[in-house]
Amino acid sequence: MKPEASDWALDTSRPWLSPYATHVERASAAVSRGDGVAQALASGIGEPIGLPGGPLRFVPANEAPGDEAYEAFIFRCGCVPTRDNLHDFFNGIVWLHWPKAKRRLNELHAAELARTGVGATRGPLRDALTVFDESGAVLDAPPALWRALFARDWQTLFVTRRALWDEARLLLFGHALLEKLTVPRKAITAHVLYAPGAVRSIAPDDAAIAAALEPDHLRAKPFVPLPVLGVPGWWVPNESPSFYDDASVFRPQVPKSR
Repeated sequence: MKPEASDWALDTSRPWLSPYATHVERASAAVSRGDGVAQALASGIGEPIGLPGGPLRFVPANEAPGDEAYEAFIFRCGCVPTRDNLHDFFNGIVWLHWPKAKRRLNELHAAELARTGVGATRGPLRDALTVFDESGAVLDAPPALWRALFARDWQTLFVTRRALWDEARLLLFGHALLEKLTVPRKAITAHVLYAPGAVRSIAPDDAAIAAALEPDHLRAKPFVPLPVLGVPGWWVPNESPSFYDDASVFRPQVPKSR
């Protein structure tokens, strides 16, 4: 069952959706006219997006065989099974906007599935791939913001050094994250990927994100949590400094046990 018509009135002026505005507006309008989500997303494919199994296609979810892993099916035929819901809608939007990074995620998933099969657990690499695919983000920001973020020093990050956010750019990659933000809540948190070799920025472009998705780096869980609605300019309530006093959301760093 597709979401109600009102669910497709997506506000692309929101900072987290504005990078995707063209694709979101085209596809959501098609769904509102009665198209299935797979059909609506297909209308947004311009130049063919090449995958190992053929050009990218969005297909209704029931076209995927029940005995084949989701990522293996995409790798084999280039077909992304798509249900008529917002979760799969945003997955498709990210595919359209960041095809190199999504292809890289799929290739790594498929290689691990071929190596280990479908087990009771995904393993550290596939766990990390899933975290980024569902809830990931990349941040290009001055070093002072990175230091504060990595230290979970929320007052420095969002209050004391607030003006530095004018020099920063945060991109939300995870499609589950985008879905959650259709109903903004203070606790919604991204997992920010930092670059191999250091806690530093990844330029928010397709090739740079794909290049940062290195297996050994990902196995180390190279993510830092960021409550996204604390970002200056992203939500009106955070204009009050007291917004950040909520320790259930803006949690201090837990010291590592010796």
